[in-house]
Amino acid sequence: MDTSTLEQIAEFICGDDKAKYPKYRTGSELTRFFQSVSVDAKHDGSARKWWTQSVLSKLNENKLIDVILRLALPHEYKGEKDQISLAISTLNKILKLESLEVIIEGVSPKLKKITPNFDFNKPETKEERELKSLPQPDFSLLGLTVGIDEILKGRWEEAQRCVDAKAFLSAIIIMGSMLEGLLLGIMQKYQKEANQALSAPKNKEATSVKRFQDWTLSDMINVAHEVGWIDKDVKEFSHALREFRNLIHPYQQMTLQTFPDEDTCNISWPVVQATCNDLASYVKKKNTE
Repeated sequence: MDTSTLEQIAEFICGDDKAKYPKYRTGSELTRFFQSVSVDAKHDGSARKWWTQSVLSKLNENKLIDVILRLALPHEYKGEKDQISLAISTLNKILKLESLEVIIEGVSPKLKKITPNFDFNKPETKEERELKSLPQPDFSLLGLTVGIDEILKGRWEEAQRCVDAKAFLSAIIIMGSMLEGLLLGIMQKYQKEANQALSAPKNKEATSVKRFQDWTLSDMINVAHEVGWIDKDVKEFSHALREFRNLIHPYQQMTLQTFPDEDTCNISWPVVQATCNDLASYVKKKNTE
């Protein structure tokens, strides 16, 4: 990439201009950011921007792509729609001269090649990028308890009605309930694997694993990832949806001052879809063994 592009990416990572970039990072946060993409770089106390640009200049193409995709990852901004939107739009302005563009597929950012259009005779129009929901999953592929797939299907449809009615908090709560239903169903299907996981919650005496009915959604997500039912990215986004689901408690919402809207729902839809896809892939694999 051109040196000027690397300089802009460095400015983006540091985030000194809060009106232009979605997140400010201290020296220690810069270190953690690079470690999150497996880059062994520790901030040495020097000027943050030039240190960051120096790190970027030493990366190969694949690792540089990892950095860019991390900057577009909604999890990096804890699901805050304004920050996510700013991150993607700003990144794409930077990357345009490199014939690249960041898009969101499901719950993951992807980098694609584009042909930049610099028609200076036309006024630039603002292109809106929405994080659209995916088609309804086929819950029957999971082979869960008879009838539960129909309930999950009904909840998906109800969540859509809530979105259409702009009842966004209700939609998020229903999505969180679907996530919990999917994971509990697969736990009951593969009880031995769930109970033997290191992250399975123990009782107070730590002598045995708690009954499934006493597991939290956080427990279910962690175990599902540990035993290979869901991938790491799905785990991280599931925890984000779990936090939104907890807004069912009014005092929690008052404390966090978080108010879900349509964009929040558009981010959350794919989490349920991706979870179902990962679980279905695992079930299919087990059935062929």
